[in-house]
Parts: sequence; C-alpha cells; structure tokens
Amino acid sequence: MHNRRTHARAHAHRGGFATTRWARLALTIGVAGLAAAVPARAQVVNQLDRGVYRFDADDAARVAALPSISFENPTLRERFMPARTAPKVTPRFAQQGGKSVATIAVDASTSLYGTGMVPGQLMRNGRTTTAWNTDAFGYDDAAPSIYQSHPWVLGVRADGSAFGVLADTTYRCTIDLTSGIRFEADGRAFPIITIEGATPQDVVMKLSDLTGRITMPPKWAIGYHQCRYSYNPDSRALEVAKGFRERKIPCDVIWHDIDYMDSYFCFTFSPTEFPDPVRHNSDLHALGFHTVWMIDPGIGADESKFPAGGYPVYDQLVAGNHAVLDSKGVVYKGEVWPGWCVYPDFLRRETRAWWSGLYADFMATGIDGVWNDMNEPAVFNVASKTMPEDNIHRADAELGGEGPHARYHNVYGMHMVKATREGVMRVNPDKRPFVLSRANFIGGHRYAACWTGDNTANWYHLEASIPMTLNLGLSGQPFTGPDIGGFAGNGDGDMFARWMGFGALFPFARGHTAKGNIDKEPWSFGPEVEATCRAAIEQRYMLLPYYYTLFHDASVTGLPVARPTFFADPTDPALRSEDDSFLIGSDLLVVAHVTPEADRAAVMPKGDWQRVHYVDASIPDLPELYLRDGAIVPSGPVVQYVGEKPLDPLTLTINLDDKGEAVGRLYEDAGDGWSYLDGDFVLTEYRAKRDGNTIRVSSFRVDGDRARTPRALTVHVLTDNGMLVAQGKDGQDLNIDIRSAKRVDR
Repeated sequence: MHNRRTHARAHAHRGGFATTRWARLALTIGVAGLAAAVPARAQVVNQLDRGVYRFDADDAARVAALPSISFENPTLRERFMPARTAPKVTPRFAQQGGKSVATIAVDASTSLYGTGMVPGQLMRNGRTTTAWNTDAFGYDDAAPSIYQSHPWVLGVRADGSAFGVLADTTYRCTIDLTSGIRFEADGRAFPIITIEGATPQDVVMKLSDLTGRITMPPKWAIGYHQCRYSYNPDSRALEVAKGFRERKIPCDVIWHDIDYMDSYFCFTFSPTEFPDPVRHNSDLHALGFHTVWMIDPGIGADESKFPAGGYPVYDQLVAGNHAVLDSKGVVYKGEVWPGWCVYPDFLRRETRAWWSGLYADFMATGIDGVWNDMNEPAVFNVASKTMPEDNIHRADAELGGEGPHARYHNVYGMHMVKATREGVMRVNPDKRPFVLSRANFIGGHRYAACWTGDNTANWYHLEASIPMTLNLGLSGQPFTGPDIGGFAGNGDGDMFARWMGFGALFPFARGHTAKGNIDKEPWSFGPEVEATCRAAIEQRYMLLPYYYTLFHDASVTGLPVARPTFFADPTDPALRSEDDSFLIGSDLLVVAHVTPEADRAAVMPKGDWQRVHYVDASIPDLPELYLRDGAIVPSGPVVQYVGEKPLDPLTLTINLDDKGEAVGRLYEDAGDGWSYLDGDFVLTEYRAKRDGNTIRVSSFRVDGDRARTPRALTVHVLTDNGMLVAQGKDGQDLNIDIRSAKRVDR
C-alpha cells in the first residue's frame, strides 16, 4: 500500500483521467445556448475529467497545438472523450493582429483571482497582467509583468461555486480582466482548459490534478530563513548564525548570495571570502543550521576574468554544445554578473543532464539547498532585460522541438530548476531537495519553491505581500512568501516589526535585503523590534506541527498552505476582496495590520472565531490570530531549530462549535528522506466533544505505520471567558470536567 514506487506512479498520474478514443463535440450539438458565442469555425470541446474540459478553436488548431508544459503528465491533455456534461464556461476564439485570442464571458457578480505572481490587490477584476517572466527590481502596482507566469484565472460566482480557466500557452500572454476574461497570446492558437467546482477549493484541487502537487519538503525548510545580498566573508555568515543562537531567536537556514563565488563564476568559491566551504557548512551545521547557496544561469565567458586554473564549467558547456544560440545559430552572449556570459539551453535533455552533474562537487561541500536566481533569464544593458526573442532553443521533441526564445522564455527558469532539482537529488538521493527559483511557469511548483522577487522596504510592499502570496497559492504554488522587511531600500524599525509580525506566518518565511542597505537581522532595529521579531518567529515554530500537516495536505490535495479569507465562506461577498487577513489552512485566521496606523477593523468570517494567543499578547506589532469554531490546532514548544528536540509536549488548542464538537489533524514523519512514501508516517485525527459538563478529547490513527511517540499532552479549550487547561498523555482519551478544570485568562 505504501510502496514508494507505487506512490510515485500515482503522483505522476493522479486525477483519474480516462483513456478513450479521439472524439469531439461541436458546441452547436447538445450544448444549448452556446452556438451564438462561437465563430464560424467549428470549435472543439472534449471532457478530460469530471468538470474539466479542453477547448480548441477548431480541428486544425487542435492538431497544431504545441505540447503542454504546464501539465504534470502532458499526455493527459491529449486524451479525448465526448463531453458527458455541458460545460458552464466556454471560450470564444479569434485571431486579431497576428495574435491568438480567447475570451470568456463572466457575470458581473463573479470575483476573479489567480494570475500567479502579480502585484496589487487579491481580487483581480479590472486588472490586466502580462505573463512574461521579467526581471522587475523594485516593481510596483503598475508593473505589467514580474518574475513568473501563470496564465490562469480562478472565478468565484455569487453563490460560492467556482471555475478556473487556463490558457495553455508558453508564449507572452496578456490576461485582461477588465471585461470578463480575455487571453491574448503570441504564437499559434492555444487550448483553453476550464475547470468547474462546487467551491473554489474544489477548483484549486482539480488544477493540481493537472499541473501537479509539491512533494513534501524537508522539515527544516519550513522553519525561518535568514538571508542578505550578501553575507560575506564566511565569518560574517557565521556571526549572524551565532547571533540567532545567542539571542534565542529561532532560525533554521542561512543563505549565501553571489558574493561567495570567485568573481561571480557559478560553481566556484572565492579563495579569500570562502576559502573552505566544507568547514564553513560544517560550522553552521554544528549550530543547527542548514545552508542554501545561489546558482545563476549565466556562465561567465570572458577568459580574462576566469578564476585561477581556468573555468571548467564554461569549457564543458562549449564542448557539449549546451548553449542557447542566436538567430544565426551562433552561441548567444549576454552580460550578467561575471560580465559576458553564455546561457545553458535547459530545454535540451542533454543540457539538463550536464547541468545536473555540476551539482555533485558543489553539494559535496555540505550545501543543503540551492537558490536559482536571474533565470528569467535576466540580461544586463538591454532594453528587454532578457535575451532576444528570436534566439534559438533546440528543445526536446516532447516540449515542441526547436523554436524561438519567444516560445520558451516563460519556461526557461522552470527547466533550469527541474535540472537543478534532479542534480540535488542525484547527490543526496536519501534527502528531500529544497530548491528556490525566481522565475517559473505554472506547474513549476513541482520543482521549486518561490518568493515574490525583489520587493521594496515600504508600506506598499508590506501590504501587497499578502495578496501576492495568496494569488500564487490559488495558482498552484503553495510554497511561497516575500522578502520580509523588503529587499530594496532600508525601511525602518516600525515597518520591519509589523512585517515580521505576520510575515513569519507565510508558508515560506525569509528575511532578506540588498547590498548596501542597513543590517536587517531581527535584532538590528533595537530591543523592542527584536522582542517583536522573536515572538513572531517563536509563534511560527510553536505552530510548526500544524504547518507541517498543511504541507502534507498540499502534497496530497493541492490546497495552498496560506488561503484567502473568503475560503472560510465563499458565499459571503464581504470577504471577496479581503486581503489584509489570510487563513493558515482552514482553521487559523491571521489578521494583519498593514498600514502605519494599524487601525483597520478586520472583516471576520461568520461563526464563532475565537482569539488565540501563542505568545505574549502585549508585545506590539503582532497580528491577531483567531481559531475557527469546530477546529483543533496542534502546536509544540518553542525550539531554536527544527531538529533541536522532539515534539513534547504536544498542545491542542480547541474551539468547540455550537454542537460542542471540534476536529483537527496532525501529520508526522521523519522530517526528511523518503520513508514516508513507504508508510513511515502517522496521520492522527483529534476529536473533542462536550457531553454535559465533560469534554472528551480522543485521538485516532487515520493513516500510516509510524509508531506514535510517547509524550505529554496539553489541551487548551477556548471559551468566551477564558481558557480551560488540562494535561494528559497523547494517544489516551482525556476527560475534562469544565467545573473543576483549571481556567486561565487569554
């Protein structure tokens, strides 16, 4: 049942798409009311799964369509069967000005979301976005495109039902939501995939059936991360690490930006700044830290700047014919950090295999994770900020074969991190890989986590970090967050404290800043801000059992870890545009204060959401946390890093519903490695039920073969006038007499 190979096969083919003969159903046959929306050509529709449809402009467009890169299993998109039910959402196709266009009529009461990594508010109605991966340093609300592309829209109707629309094209694509939904893309006509769901959650899960789900990350990657451009020399990185331990501020990861390299040549180490990376990584490991190091795609080609002894990476790239070519078939060169560079053609299987092999010696120094940056790809000193669109990629046949950069630009970074992930796994096959990418495409979450790029230390970016994280989650990427505190510029202590207060609760929590800025470690703005940062990060670590369970859910269902508040009640119009708060899972509501005045009242979902405190509520600039009625959330004691000590005691925080009941779950495994695929995990369900004056708390093994860890159990039951506290042993029923139980304020 838990065989790893069986699980992997199921992962690759999840979704249950039926295999059948080629078939089609013209919209004029059996789909009443849709014929008027169809141009003269015979539009083609087929049903891929329940509520999932593929539309093409006509037979010729279907035959000529490029292979899907967004689908985890591209052959699923090519399987056809007649539509068994009439689709509710139907596109209209056209050719305009040499571009392919698909439009979808939308009722005025429908709220639109998604579109991936975009600045601005959560609800996307009235907005226009361009899916074109762009080096967008210091972007703002007006930026038409930034680092990643997700040609995907989630629609939520007035009754709470939902639909999704995917334009399955890798070309530059404009997503115009000013009047309905309009996709306009370069290149040949593209298929439209529509998804119907009873709720927005259903649609997001069905999207993950198509584009895939993340695998479980190593547990250390869910801790807090600290970065800057750059911590150098190595003694400075170690000094920062020791600063966390000395101040008792939890942290799991220290990051290494490009200044560790020898003159910015990838896969090298500066002989003066980082002379002994093996010792350096070992020193950080001894303090309980993991390390992540940056690798860019630009491979230095200026021999006058090569490190002493030459640069084998460049030599191998040229000898192996791995470079992207210009329109004349000559190796393309562009300027990046090392000067003139050549770029690996990651669309080639042979090039990805070569690139993967470069990580053998690199990871052997003790590196734990890899950060791929500048992979839009970014090119300096050109107006486009990237390589020419007529450059040539000699792509694999299954990706569409040889074609221009215009076709493959948006998936260049995706295939870079695919190759990187394969290389990391080849070196450490018994560990779960962690890769972070700046550029990506919808479906690329299968290979890498992401952050929201080079933001700015201002209140706009503080506020925008919430909807940006949420819309990425709604577009299939659950492992994401911003540069907490802002990358560009300094900001001040008040803003930093506020940002860390709620930013520490994002799925990916990393503090980061640019070169030349002031220090932005949690203690850099004085004792009061340090106290807020410590409490915010401690709160995350106390909730790690809950977060780890949610990452397991994301790996199984595709639901994001951070969810929009309207997920609590998709029928409530008051929640549709709420993006100053967000849900962690379905049970915890985070109410952030995103303006300097911090005086905006929260728009609360219906129900008896109870305020909960995991840390001292008197500490300033922390967000408000609320627990849903009927929910149980697991937590643990504060640890300084993930592997410091076992989860003991386990704490359950309970908010009974109006029936006197509550339910929650806890997922546990080894925290790394692949044994969980063979059943080495335990998924426990906790239930609480009030019967008269007694509240019984019980636990049930739902799945997994892992032995339950003997440990103490603390139970907190929230009430309107305080909190009941009881002690027991995990795995044994606990009966709480509300008349005699200890009661404390909260």
